[in-house]
Amino acid sequence: MTPRPCYTAVVEWLHQRRLRRGDVTDLRHHGDAELAPGLIDLAVNVRAGAPPAWLRQVLRDAVDRSAGYPDLSPARSAVAAAHGRDPAEVLLTAGAAEAFVLLARALRPRRAVVVHPSFTEPEAALRAAGHPVTRLLLDPADGYRLDAAAVPDGADLVVLGNPTNPTSVLHPAAAVAALARPGRVVLVDEAFADTVPGEPESLAGRSDLPGVLVVRSLTKTWGLAGLRVGYALGPRELVAAMAEQQPPWPVSTPALAALVACSTPAARAEAHEAAVALTGHRAALLAALPAGAAVLGEPRSSFVLLRLPDGARVRAALRDAGWAVRRGDSFPGLSTDHLRVAVRDPRTSRAFAGTLAGILSGTHAPGSAPVPAPGIPEEIR
Repeated sequence: MTPRPCYTAVVEWLHQRRLRRGDVTDLRHHGDAELAPGLIDLAVNVRAGAPPAWLRQVLRDAVDRSAGYPDLSPARSAVAAAHGRDPAEVLLTAGAAEAFVLLARALRPRRAVVVHPSFTEPEAALRAAGHPVTRLLLDPADGYRLDAAAVPDGADLVVLGNPTNPTSVLHPAAAVAALARPGRVVLVDEAFADTVPGEPESLAGRSDLPGVLVVRSLTKTWGLAGLRVGYALGPRELVAAMAEQQPPWPVSTPALAALVACSTPAARAEAHEAAVALTGHRAALLAALPAGAAVLGEPRSSFVLLRLPDGARVRAALRDAGWAVRRGDSFPGLSTDHLRVAVRDPRTSRAFAGTLAGILSGTHAPGSAPVPAPGIPEEIR
């Protein structure tokens, strides 16, 4: 059931009140909070539907082996081989989010700089651990592109995403690598790296860069958000320090099995095919968007960032029409006029764009239902 307008208004008022207070808890707002029964999900950037059949079978077999304690060694070796790293440079985690918490607990940064707009969990983890945070806001007029020279020289921890959530901007690997220097840790959130064909700007295979920690997950491409499975790649001393913050057996047997299975050449080839398909689907969404919906940056991942006049009203109208999109104002540097929209199959994108066009033009009938796309293919969303 779609929430009543009065409920939506109360939620909006509470949210804006927290923002005015500078409440850090808004960093914990994520796309799944936008969902409700009956809404078409354009708010969460995870593969549509269930994981592929072969991966579901891997998980079922792993459940049958779950009476014993997990053995991390095979998965660590598989991930290391996939990225050309030493197993000692691999840390297996319960999703990418755990890596942010472990790093915040393992380090005592004097000056932590988080590049925004970006995924907010790294900053939330740093603040929860008691570390002060400096925000570096990228310029929308420059397409939210990274300028390494803008990062303060005194920063001993720098955090950024690549591709960046929510802007969908892909920074050049050279620009990110330029941040690395002795005495500094550079955390690169590459949760969406495999949504870009060929992963051209990934630093996952670079062990020559001092202090660079790359965080990845299986959440997006393989539809495994509920399994909580990810990993970090970095200098062995840093990986060891983070591992000391983990409890025993931190990753479950099914999650470890998924890591092994998704690190094979065949699985990586399938992920590449999905990324290629996503490129076409994103182009279809961009082509369908109406005038008045400004696309920010150069989107390269499984979502696009829009700026819309009176965005809070538009988001509420979309919700009333059956569409869930991600609000932008919980991301530092963005406002209620920013909305993040996930890439779906072209039919769904065209239906969404049609509803959005009606809302922007004032011709959309309130309460009219969207046209769902039955049997959405298994793809990144």
